[in-house]
Amino acid sequence: MSEIKYTWQDDSPFLDERLQSYSKSGCYPFHMPGHKRTPIEFPNPYTIDITEIDRFDNLYHANGILKEAQQRAAELYKTKETFFLVNGSTAGILSAISVALPRLGTLLMARNSHKSAYNAVNLRGLETVYLLPSATEFGISGSISPAHVAQALEDLPQIGAVFITSPTYDGITSDIRTIADIVHAYNLPLIVDEAHGAHFTLSEEFPESALDCGADLVIHSLHKTLPCLTQTALLHVNSDRIDRDALENFLSIYQTSSPSYLLMSSIEQCIRFLNEEKEEQLAKYMPQLKSFYRQAKSLKHLQVFHKDSCEPESCFDHDLSKILISVGDSDLTGQKLYRKLLHNYYLQLEMCSGHYVTALTSLMDTQEGFQRLLHGLKEIDDQISLSSPRPASSPVIFGAKTPKHPAHLTSNDIYQPPRPQMPIALAMEQPAESLSLKASTGHISQEFIYLYPPGIPLVAPGEILTGKIIGIIDQCKRLGLTVEGLSDRSNQSIKAVKV
Repeated sequence: MSEIKYTWQDDSPFLDERLQSYSKSGCYPFHMPGHKRTPIEFPNPYTIDITEIDRFDNLYHANGILKEAQQRAAELYKTKETFFLVNGSTAGILSAISVALPRLGTLLMARNSHKSAYNAVNLRGLETVYLLPSATEFGISGSISPAHVAQALEDLPQIGAVFITSPTYDGITSDIRTIADIVHAYNLPLIVDEAHGAHFTLSEEFPESALDCGADLVIHSLHKTLPCLTQTALLHVNSDRIDRDALENFLSIYQTSSPSYLLMSSIEQCIRFLNEEKEEQLAKYMPQLKSFYRQAKSLKHLQVFHKDSCEPESCFDHDLSKILISVGDSDLTGQKLYRKLLHNYYLQLEMCSGHYVTALTSLMDTQEGFQRLLHGLKEIDDQISLSSPRPASSPVIFGAKTPKHPAHLTSNDIYQPPRPQMPIALAMEQPAESLSLKASTGHISQEFIYLYPPGIPLVAPGEILTGKIIGIIDQCKRLGLTVEGLSDRSNQSIKAVKV
């Protein structure tokens, strides 16, 4: 490996200076956005920043240049209609759930959904029925079972729509084709948050897109995995089960009344880039990605996730562009591995959890980036001193389950089945009392508690706070994971429904 020059000075009090310093540093971005700080053709933003003036159309009444741009996006993704989102996937999720159900309706939703889905539930006063993801041997949340969807719809005729997150933040997908068939047998709409899968349609090497599997509404975050500016996304209409006029109205409610032409231009440029250059980019990217996985098999202690190590019931498919690296049976934690990669090898990863880290890759990654990541992992792997050395006759199997270190906290440990007591909206409207987190056991939460990323609730309003979940939150804090949602930013107290 050539010497890495790392010059990032992060002590500036000014955001623009700190951003420029990071951009010029030798720190490699294994994180969003998907352009990886590699410019595609785009003018100086100050020269094209406008508002709705003559000849430039209006996003919420598009009948000119913006309508044509959205039609080109629909053609690329082969949908009935596609809408530009300038408030991120959040606006798409809020709008999709709002249009699919009347106020006070009942939503069947995956528990491992993004907080924006829960915000939609709150705003519309919805009842929720949760689908729990399966547990994988790797220690992360897996797929949603089609059988569980079928059982819920059979048992609960009041359900009016279904919401699934696929892929998950970790890249795990569910069998959306089978789920769509089940949901449509009840003549209900299926919404899929495919925010992390906007690239799926580009190659058969990726999981099948929900768009090709029959989902009615699909949300894509272009900025997560494609060369597009942060906050850009798409909402796809894929069937006639959706009232498009009502959908457009909700989009105008949940998005800014001054949509950024910079962001819309970035979306258009991304679509053009994919139409013209995706084959060339894929021809470079896919061999490099596959080579990384092959070489990672030589790691003795650290483990890189691969779908072949999971039972199909727990992992229907996995997006290999999300590289998940477990600390295995070492005495490292996800936070420690994350810090080593950042401070010793200048690799900024997307996130860390209790026992693993995530390196997010895209079409714009380079061979240098993959080589640096592999180099760093191999050096760390060679330096690991196991707390309980593994016998020579029992090697670590690539991607397989390993004995759990007592200090490790997996996603299966963190995300516990909820104990709902009242709907989210009703809980948030009740008189509140502030309790210390440690003394809140048995009370009904009036706040969300989640790790960010990925923004999936450990607790939602209306759910009973158990001693187990309070202990898990304490463990997460001690591991250095980011706990958010509480109005008390020190995470010492919580608002609970007043008894």
